[in-house]
Amino acid sequence: MKIIMKVLAIIVFITISPLVFGQTPKEMAREKLEKAVDLMDNGKLDESIALLEEALKLDIDNKYPYSYEMAYAYYSKEDYKKSIKILKSIKNEKGVSERYYQLLGNSYDMMGNSKKALKTYDNGLKKFPNSGKMYLEKGNVYLGKKEYEQALAFYEQGIQAEPEFPSNYYRATLLYCSSSEKIWGVIYGEIFMNLERNSKRTVEISELLYNTYKKAIRIDSDTSGSLNLSRNFILAVNTKSKNVVPFSMAYELTMCIGLPLGKMTKDKTELIASLTAMRTTFITNWWLKNSNVTYPNALIDYQKLLMDKGCFEAYNYWLLMKGDEDESDAWIGKNKEKWDEFVKWYTNNPMKINESNKFYKDRY
Repeated sequence: MKIIMKVLAIIVFITISPLVFGQTPKEMAREKLEKAVDLMDNGKLDESIALLEEALKLDIDNKYPYSYEMAYAYYSKEDYKKSIKILKSIKNEKGVSERYYQLLGNSYDMMGNSKKALKTYDNGLKKFPNSGKMYLEKGNVYLGKKEYEQALAFYEQGIQAEPEFPSNYYRATLLYCSSSEKIWGVIYGEIFMNLERNSKRTVEISELLYNTYKKAIRIDSDTSGSLNLSRNFILAVNTKSKNVVPFSMAYELTMCIGLPLGKMTKDKTELIASLTAMRTTFITNWWLKNSNVTYPNALIDYQKLLMDKGCFEAYNYWLLMKGDEDESDAWIGKNKEKWDEFVKWYTNNPMKINESNKFYKDRY
């Protein structure tokens, strides 16, 4: 009888122990994966790799997530050969994403093999034709070679392919704001900040937009001044477009109307206030001339919405804040109610940009 009871006790223990005392191997593997990613984020790459190897043994039928993260850890260790070896071993596994091609191409690029990197990104585009990441990386290869026009061409293609992906706007902004065609830089930069609202890159672009506007504005007197965001003032007949006047010309001319001459000092103190006035006048005139119909633009539509909601002034102080934090802080301190209303509305009403309303340089 005692033997029978012992056997029954063992059977009961075996039956309930997975529920009470442990997890399934797959659950343990996923937990180890999460811990490994945390370790990697904290720079503990060797510990992360060890944990991923343990996880892979527990879930050997699902290689991809563990091997991909392992390859990324080796990439972070600058062991690009090892990263490539691991990635090539899982190229036919279930779950291969565009990030796979991104990491594999980046590994080749870091080894100095840009030709193989570009081929990898092209393979990625065959599988993921709307991948902004693939166009981004192709642009980055040419950026590294200082072939800026070619780089811009790929960033532009990325913006068209995946308009909600922020990084192509970011790269394009940096290049355009360093060129004679700053107009595209200020537009792409503002779109970027709306798509990626809270990062180190957002801070960088806020300061860049402020300085780009500041350099573009010239004040000669209370009655004379100019704005130079573009030199591309060439009228041309385009059989594919109904617009004879290029968007860049229409945009800059309308913006010039709002130059706050007489209010803006030559040293451009309180510049954010002046830019807010100029941009407000621009929106008013853009709609008066039906330019919003002639040149559909998701960003300008969103600016109009902000203006209609009474949030545009505060939005400009957010947008350009890092250019002059003293001016921004002073305005926010005096307008706390306006600022709080803006933050509340803006948090719940992000700019929506997608395939139907995407904006890119060659749209018109």
